Amino acid sequence: MNKLPFILFISLLSFSCSKQQSATIGATGLLSRLMPEKSAQVKFEIIEQTDADFFELETVNGTLNVRGNNQISLATGLRWYLKYYCNAQISWAGKNIELPEHLPTVKPKVRKSTEQTKRFYFNYCTYSYSMAWWDWERWEKEIDWMALNGINMPLMIVGEEAVWQNTLRRLNYSEDEIKSYLPGPAFFAWFYMNNLEGWGGPLPDNWISDHIELRKKIQKRMYEYGMTPVFQGFYGMVPGSFNKKFPNADIHNPGLWCGFKRPAFIEPTDSLFRDIAEIYYLEQEKLFGKAEYYAGDPFHEGGNIQGVDLKASGDAIYQAMKEVNPQAKWVLQSWQGNPHREMIDHLPEGDIIVVDLHAEDITETDNQKSPMSASSRFGKHDYIWSLTHNFGGNTGMYGKLEEMAERVYKAQVLNIKSSMIGVGATPEGIEQNPVVYELLFELPWHQEKVNVATWVKQYVKARYGKTNQELENAWDILLNTVYACPVKQQGTTESVLCARPAKEIKSVSTWGSAEIYYDPEQLKNAWHLMISQIDSLESKETFRYDLVDITRQVLADLANELHKEVMAAFHGKDLELFEKKSNAFLELILDQDKLLSAQKEFLLGRWIEAARSHGHTQEEEALYEWNSRVQITTWGPREAANDGQLHEYAHKEWAGLLRDFYYPRWKKYFDYLERNLKGEKTDEVDFYKWEEQWTKKQNSFSSHPEGDSMSEVLRLEKKYS
Repeated sequence: MNKLPFILFISLLSFSCSKQQSATIGATGLLSRLMPEKSAQVKFEIIEQTDADFFELETVNGTLNVRGNNQISLATGLRWYLKYYCNAQISWAGKNIELPEHLPTVKPKVRKSTEQTKRFYFNYCTYSYSMAWWDWERWEKEIDWMALNGINMPLMIVGEEAVWQNTLRRLNYSEDEIKSYLPGPAFFAWFYMNNLEGWGGPLPDNWISDHIELRKKIQKRMYEYGMTPVFQGFYGMVPGSFNKKFPNADIHNPGLWCGFKRPAFIEPTDSLFRDIAEIYYLEQEKLFGKAEYYAGDPFHEGGNIQGVDLKASGDAIYQAMKEVNPQAKWVLQSWQGNPHREMIDHLPEGDIIVVDLHAEDITETDNQKSPMSASSRFGKHDYIWSLTHNFGGNTGMYGKLEEMAERVYKAQVLNIKSSMIGVGATPEGIEQNPVVYELLFELPWHQEKVNVATWVKQYVKARYGKTNQELENAWDILLNTVYACPVKQQGTTESVLCARPAKEIKSVSTWGSAEIYYDPEQLKNAWHLMISQIDSLESKETFRYDLVDITRQVLADLANELHKEVMAAFHGKDLELFEKKSNAFLELILDQDKLLSAQKEFLLGRWIEAARSHGHTQEEEALYEWNSRVQITTWGPREAANDGQLHEYAHKEWAGLLRDFYYPRWKKYFDYLERNLKGEKTDEVDFYKWEEQWTKKQNSFSSHPEGDSMSEVLRLEKKYS
């Protein structure tokens, strides 16, 4: 017998199997981390296809076959299977994976496809408000979550500080000068958006070296999945001191941003622009390689453009990217009138992608005011329909599920379809309202308009592993209250518990709203229905999180009304009633704190501990803790916090913060008002002075839950029903 053909056949078969295994390394790695005990029951297969993304599910000889055109499609197919066949879910706020011994059968074959092949993720602000202190363990979980939800185009700015450090060294900046330019870790977002420099620093070298290695781990995993991260591009930003180094450089002053002096902008017509861009991209490539996508907008949030040649700016930024990678595409944010049409209209079709921020809230009136603010106004350029949803990482139940589904469907099927290439999520903060993001990233895979009420029923079943009439009724109320915001507003209804004290509070952060847009009594009905399920569902971490969050929202709504009663008593000069109502308000703060102390997702201690964990020395730990405290309270120095209106922008309803910051601040204010009622002369409270002192403290807070959250819920129901 001739053994050569047989050996050749075996060799080719082995090569084919090895190639297929290599092609699915991301999906198989996901499976091994997610449910290793089921690895033998699942098979992944890549099938080449370029015109659309797709996945197929089919059980063959007892094995679940997941097929798709790339690894993200495979991961998305796995999530679909877990949700619709296993009633399982993985989210930021808990997971529910209780699988049977033998995986459920899929017969006949299921196939899902989408032409929306780009799914973008992250806002610059997300990197500060939520991700400032993430380590590899947290990043690994997020990348898996991204893959499961079909995300393939994440913004990536981790470690870019090293690129700037190396670039400035080559421009003969001293180490001290570089440190005065780079901000602290809690404020990187606004540095990369050309809003500020230096604030929160000086940045230690240890941070820079550690995050080079972290970035490499992140990219390696993203590339295993076939993701194409969006790198930071060079768009002309230079230190405000640049003219001192290069007195002949043509430097433009972009002005102020919320009280902060912006970095300078070197005019693209200056020969130095190209020289700096070349250095920047070479240093970036040495550390992190080339990218297919580069982001950057020199005029974010009102940067002064007077005297700037916008067309030349667009040309220079675009050409610099093309020189580093001829296949590169420029990714810009659509926000507050940017990107300017003069900057990109003339650039080649297919080389520009606009991420349409806050598309869930854009109206035709906005289109008329700002032609670049809506998805139908990007001319020949591609765009991604994007949900912003959260501002400042604020805590609160909020969304527009029906409207979001309607808008995405219309964007996909109406006349602007030709330029829409995908959907995206660009929240300023994450790890809340998981239902909003699961729906968003599932929408492109539905060919027909999604019936959201029906979709939510399956969401509930997967989130808790079961459903019944009480759960469905509770979520029907949520869908028609907190998740049906009928007005245009910046994120969730804000809790007055977190507000800088005042007699009248229309918002906590400057651009937010404290007006409740739904009937709080309806939300209480959902609360009671969820409480009725404690006995059967308290072991589910997904249920525990949701019930705590609903309880927190009910108490926050009560506080908004109670504040009005306190101030009515004050204006009515009723001292006894004022004392009664103000004490009730303060007691509610402590009740909220005790509730949230029992749920890990709402702990100030976790935020501070994560910040300090990056320090190599006591001085570094103290700097990072100060960064973490400042960001969620004063945000900036007095001129930014007060005149720049940034204080409380990133407020949080967190255990520890409630009792140690919000409670004493409100107590101080009520004492001041009480002295006024008694006719005693007293100075007004200098809130910033007191807040700044708190940011410099280093008192500790628990990073682990204390008490039983379900017992707390039952106590609060009895007290506040």
